[in-house]
Order: sequence, then structure tokens, then C-alpha cells
Amino acid sequence: MKNKYRILKIVVTVIILGFLLSFSLRRFSREEITDNKISVKMSEKTPVYFVDEKDIREIVKKENPSGKVGDLNIPSLEKKINSLPAVDSANVYLNLNGKLNLDIKQRVPVFRLNKDGRDFYVDEKGIEFPISRTYSHPCMLVTGNVQPDEYEKLAELVEKIDKDDFSKKYFIGISKNKDSYSLLTSEGNYRVEIGDLDNIDFKVKGFKTFVEKYLVYQDPQKYSMVSVKYQNQIVTTLNPYFKENDSILKAGKMELAKAPSTAAAKKTDSKPQTTEAKKASTTVKPKESTKTKTHTKETKKAEKKPPVKAQSKPKAKVKIE
Repeated sequence: MKNKYRILKIVVTVIILGFLLSFSLRRFSREEITDNKISVKMSEKTPVYFVDEKDIREIVKKENPSGKVGDLNIPSLEKKINSLPAVDSANVYLNLNGKLNLDIKQRVPVFRLNKDGRDFYVDEKGIEFPISRTYSHPCMLVTGNVQPDEYEKLAELVEKIDKDDFSKKYFIGISKNKDSYSLLTSEGNYRVEIGDLDNIDFKVKGFKTFVEKYLVYQDPQKYSMVSVKYQNQIVTTLNPYFKENDSILKAGKMELAKAPSTAAAKKTDSKPQTTEAKKASTTVKPKESTKTKTHTKETKKAEKKPPVKAQSKPKAKVKIE
């Protein structure tokens, strides 16, 4: 019985509202919709100005040239406003007194993407919409070949940066190179490499620890990159244009130059040793043969002939004699 009573109550309420609506339409159908009878409300939390109230009123006039309430096609007007790229949703309705109400919610950009030479905004739902000629919304600038399926994760990253005071102070942009993301900083020329968009809280926390315990005591121009994409470690890259890094970079280049030179030296040293050994083996045999074949006649002839070159070996033979 209670369910039947509730259903009956709902049906009666709908019938009464329908009757009042039809009565009001008949009553105000011949009346004109003047400017003071049009109410435009923007219901977004963050104030944006892609769509102006003046633009909405012009659309109402175009959709209802006669200006009469009876000629107004509310579903068509609502569809027209929803088709605007910067509009998230629109609700159009008439009051019983003939006043036209338009409740409009605009899209709020989370970041502005520069991709393939084209600029456009992306909202929290990952939906693209074009930039406006009359209004520019302040938001994070992102560059690189970002895919549409990454928009939502990227929007979450930007929202986390905006809500954290430390991140909001340091990070002013995001860039993507191949498959790796980097955060652009406001201090120095370095960038913070984060890799993919997973474990963002852990990566930002690691960079925050690095800044508070080490980087605050260094010149921000010292590094060109700080990488936090690896687990439990931070990798830094020195800036080659920073003068104080000259000695460190030179020492590193000298260490790198020593490694191949020593290996090459080992190769070159090994080759002469083998050739010298071969030469020694070939020269030993004649020496042994001369020592074994020693006769008195040969030594006398050698004394009569003028010596061409003084050698130690013939002297040794003379001493033997």
C-alpha cells in the first residue's frame, strides 16, 4: 500500500507540473524574450572566460529570430550551446513566469599542449579544445609528442604539482622526449627527468629531499639534469657551460682517455715482443756455428786481411789463441 501511495503521489505531481507548464507556455507564448528575461549563469568553480555572456545571448537570438517564447526550441538551443568547444555542459529551461535560464559549465584547462606545431588546451577529463583569441588561461605548458591516452595521467600530475607548494614553486613546465618525461624548473638551467608517469609522488619526494639536503648549498647552474626516474637513487649531469665544472669535466675526460690508451699500449707492446723473439731465434744459430767451427788456418787468414769492422767476437777468438 505504501509503494502504491508513493507512485500515485509522483504521478499526480508530474501531472500538476505538466499542467502548470503548458498553462505558462500558453500564457507567455506570445510574449517576447527580452534581455532582462534571459539569465546566463556560469557554474564552474575556477573562473574561465572562453565563453562570454554576450556570446550566449547572440546564440539565443539566432536560434529564435522572432524573439517569442512560443517559437523557442529549447532542445535545439541547448544542443547548439553544448556544441561549443569550450563548453562542458549546458542546461536550458523556462520558468513559469516566462524567464529563460541558461546554466553553462565551461571547460577548465589543466595544461596547454604544444604538439606538432599546434597549441590547444586539455581539461581534467582529457578532452582537447582550442585556444581562444580573446582569453588565455594560466596553466602548465607541456611540449612533446604526448599521446591522448596519457592526457588523464598528465592532468593528475599537473594537479598534484598545483596543490603542492614546493612543486608549484620549482616546476614551471613539462616536456616529453621520446618516452621520457622531464619537469622544467624555475631555478637554473637543469631539468628533472622523471621517466614515465608512474610513482610520481615518490619521484617528486626524492627530488625534494635532494634539493633540501644538497642542492640548496650548490649553485643551481651547476647541473643540466637531475634524474629521479631510477629507484632509490638520483643521477646528476653537470652543466658543461658552467665554469666551475671545467676542472671536473677535464678530469673525467682524462680518465676516459686513459682507459683506451692503456689497452692500445698493451696490444702494441705485445707485438714487438713476439717479433724480437723471432729475430733472436734466427740470429742465435749463426753464432753457435761460428763458435764450433774454429781452425788455426782461418784465424791466420783473418789476421792478414784488413779488419773491416771491429767486432767483439773475433777478438774473443784471438784471445783463445
